[in-house]
Amino acid sequence: MKTKEINGFTHVAYEGVTFSEAEMLQRSKEYHEWNDKRRSVRDISAREFPRKILDQIIMTASTAPSGAHKQPWIFCVVSDAEIKSKIRTAAEKEEYDSYHGRMSERWLDDLKPIGTDWQKPFLEQAPYLVVLFKKVYDKDANGGKVNNYYVNESVGIAAGMFISAVHHAGLVTLTHTPSPMNFLSEILERPDNERAFLVLPVGYAADDVYVPDLRRKELEEVAVYY
Repeated sequence: MKTKEINGFTHVAYEGVTFSEAEMLQRSKEYHEWNDKRRSVRDISAREFPRKILDQIIMTASTAPSGAHKQPWIFCVVSDAEIKSKIRTAAEKEEYDSYHGRMSERWLDDLKPIGTDWQKPFLEQAPYLVVLFKKVYDKDANGGKVNNYYVNESVGIAAGMFISAVHHAGLVTLTHTPSPMNFLSEILERPDNERAFLVLPVGYAADDVYVPDLRRKELEEVAVYY
């Protein structure tokens, strides 16, 4: 492998794969068509699957770019029934308060086509709950603060890649964001430099699942070319 020293650090030659324009178009079309089948599924089966599949999904998410390559994320995987029950109880308390006073009428109206409410049974039913934490800073060997950069952007990209990898593996997930989420740090006993970012239940879709018949925006609605 070819290497080069830049600013005193070793860089390796990029070994990308080159496709013909026809292959690129076909691959990008197939990738879009597959991802267009992805849905946020709230009815998740308790059927188990090997943890090594989830390991690979997490490793794929961890290939995400990050500010100064700090990789400021931690994927906390919960399969223990008692811990999942605690998370559901705490999450539903926050969700109940949100649906009964915190959310505006417009927000509640916007949620009606999706069919959600304050009850979150998937938090116990899914074989795995993945709680994604952002590391607002790291710590050195003496406990001192070490800066991380563009933390929200970096963790958001990793979350998107995680969701895509789950779908690629033939499983389902959804993004659950109870607010506030401080209870997750307490239940999972996470250090004070971490903040909960997302809860992602992962599993097989339950039998006979229905999802909203939602329309995704067309290219001209989401892209502007100059």
